[in-house]
Amino acid sequence: MKVVAFNGSPREDGNTSMLLNMVLQALQREGIETELVQLGGANIRGCTACYKCRENRNRRCSVEEDQGNFFIEKLLSADGVLLGSPTYFADVTAEMKALMDRGGLVARVNGGLLRRKVGAAVVAARRGGAIHAFDTLNHFFLIAEMIVPGSSYWNLAYGYDKGDVELDAEGARTMEALGANMAWVMKKLQE
Repeated sequence: MKVVAFNGSPREDGNTSMLLNMVLQALQREGIETELVQLGGANIRGCTACYKCRENRNRRCSVEEDQGNFFIEKLLSADGVLLGSPTYFADVTAEMKALMDRGGLVARVNGGLLRRKVGAAVVAARRGGAIHAFDTLNHFFLIAEMIVPGSSYWNLAYGYDKGDVELDAEGARTMEALGANMAWVMKKLQE
């Protein structure tokens, strides 16, 4: 079993990455293989609504000029998916939204390729807007018919400067519980 985590922050080693790594470490302790993929700052554009993916049904987006299909392949290959984003004006980053729009459509028109995979959201915030970003990520999982495990609180933590989220003790406990719960659900699905 494998979980792929997408860091939607352009800061590769910033607060969002730190939160994702907290979850990934908990998953690794449970014997789950993990991979962290840097999405933020990548060359990925939004969906053009050309619907060629619906015509082609080849598990790919027809836009080939960017890294979209690389990320879509990672998304589709995983048993579990972690989507992490900082809060940008009360929502997710543009790269994260592009992955959700393009990957979600490719999965849907190819027979629901994300159905019954396990998905969880992780959000870093300076102060506010985190719940809206959290909802955006969870809406993606739910419309893709994915299974969303809970945690001890909403999967978010607060921090402005790099490393501040590590000072959010409740946020860290939430990430730890999320990783343990995600592993439990994935193992139950394999039984």
